[in-house]
Order: sequence, then C-alpha cells, then structure tokens
Amino acid sequence: MRTGAAVPRVAPDARLSAGLIEMSRKGLGMTVVVDHDERILGVFTDGDLRRALDGQIDVHTTVMSAVMTAHARTISPRQLAAEAVHLMEVHRITALRVSDANGRLVGALNVHDLLRAGVV
Repeated sequence: MRTGAAVPRVAPDARLSAGLIEMSRKGLGMTVVVDHDERILGVFTDGDLRRALDGQIDVHTTVMSAVMTAHARTISPRQLAAEAVHLMEVHRITALRVSDANGRLVGALNVHDLLRAGVV
C-alpha cells in the first residue's frame, strides 16, 4: 500500500490540469479527490479522463469535482490483500483507495502493487 505523499490527491476545486499533473507524478493511474480533512470525496482515473475528453472539456478551467467519480470504491487497512484483488475483479477496477472508518484517506494501491507483493 502506498501512503503519505506517495498517494496522489487533490481538492475538489482543483483544476483538472492540476489533477492530471498529480496523477502523472505519482504514477498510480488515478488521483483521489479529498476535502480539507482528507475525507475521500471521489476519484479521478484514466477512464474518467477519456470520458471527460470525449465531452470536450477544458482541462484548464474544469474542476475535479465536475469530472471525478463520486462514491469511489475503498477498502479498509485491516482487510486482506486477497479481498482487494476480489474487489478489483468484481468491479473491474485497477486501483483502490484505503480509508479509515471515518472515510479519511489512509493510502492507495493498484494491481501492480499487488503483483509486486506476490498476491496476484
């Protein structure tokens, strides 16, 4: 699991261009949209980017809250890696946000993290 500064995150009022830069710098294929208390509001993925570009949005004026996927799938830090794999398979996603009981961002992981760990 990636934690701290290794997890890409932006505020809901951040411009899409800033979210894309954060996503690229952290190399996770997504960025988490969080409020000022680090509560997860949504996620922005490569798929969201394709859909946004298809809608001909302006990456310099559009805010993240307008293009994020709300109600992003999360997992608890206490759940097993095998459960993360199962969630990814069932929901056909490649990354999960890890949140505490209050919905605050704790970390993130993607399928490549699980492959490196030998879980998949």
